[in-house]
Amino acid sequence: MLAGFWIASDERFGRPANVPNRTVAVENVPIVEPPRIEMHAERFTLCNGPVRMNCVVDGDTFWLKGDKIRIADIDAPEISAPHCEDEKIVGQLARDRLLELLNVGGFSLQSGWRETDRYGRKLRTVTRGNRSLGEMLVEEGLARRWNEPRPDWCVRG
Repeated sequence: MLAGFWIASDERFGRPANVPNRTVAVENVPIVEPPRIEMHAERFTLCNGPVRMNCVVDGDTFWLKGDKIRIADIDAPEISAPHCEDEKIVGQLARDRLLELLNVGGFSLQSGWRETDRYGRKLRTVTRGNRSLGEMLVEEGLARRWNEPRPDWCVRG
């Protein structure tokens, strides 16, 4: 037993030498707030009636747990006040596709440079597996990127 104590206390048998402490002053490290990301996996329906919890309004707007969400990176055709019947039809297709995409599985909501729009809707980018659901709608011809010119949904291609 005495030999074990001697070995444990002798520096030649693996006891570490004094290691200098390295410290970094916290005030010298910039703190950058990351974008807020919320994870969700809800079941959605089409909005119908005054009570709106988890439902889709149109191709770029939906309600989640009582909050109205505007998809920040796209603009979809109007359904409630379309300029023509073709715009309404494409708007309904975009709405139905968004419903389908939201119900496939979990998704993330990420806030951007603005928290809400002028109507009080929360502006969020909706992603699943690092892929924007809004971008999927754009690729399918059901929406436009927010920073692109407005297409004329009333002109058939």
